[in-house]
Amino acid sequence: MKKTLIIGASNNPDRYAYKAAERLLEHGHEIELLGLKAVEVFGKTVDTERKMYTGIDTVTLYVGPKNQPEYYDYVLSLKPNRVVFNPGTENEAFESLLTKNGIVAEEACTLVLLGTGQY
Repeated sequence: MKKTLIIGASNNPDRYAYKAAERLLEHGHEIELLGLKAVEVFGKTVDTERKMYTGIDTVTLYVGPKNQPEYYDYVLSLKPNRVVFNPGTENEAFESLLTKNGIVAEEACTLVLLGTGQY
């Protein structure tokens, strides 16, 4: 199973970040949550501070490109195997930076990847 950090986590059931958290758990993946509000999602508290999580395989983004630069160094420091850029989060500059650092940058939808067994 792939430990996944969701950046842009939300407790709003209408948000795709919430749906991704739900589906990741249903598929047996461990999740960490980072967002703007310290709310509870599926029994986990959303962290509002950037923690140095260990063992992160995948970072899945639900933060738009204009708000991503503040996360560049943080995501690189976690050394994930890949970063998933969900629809609307695509960012050529960040993707290039990740690739240069040996991290796979994947423009995809976490929900689709899970639904088709490609996660």
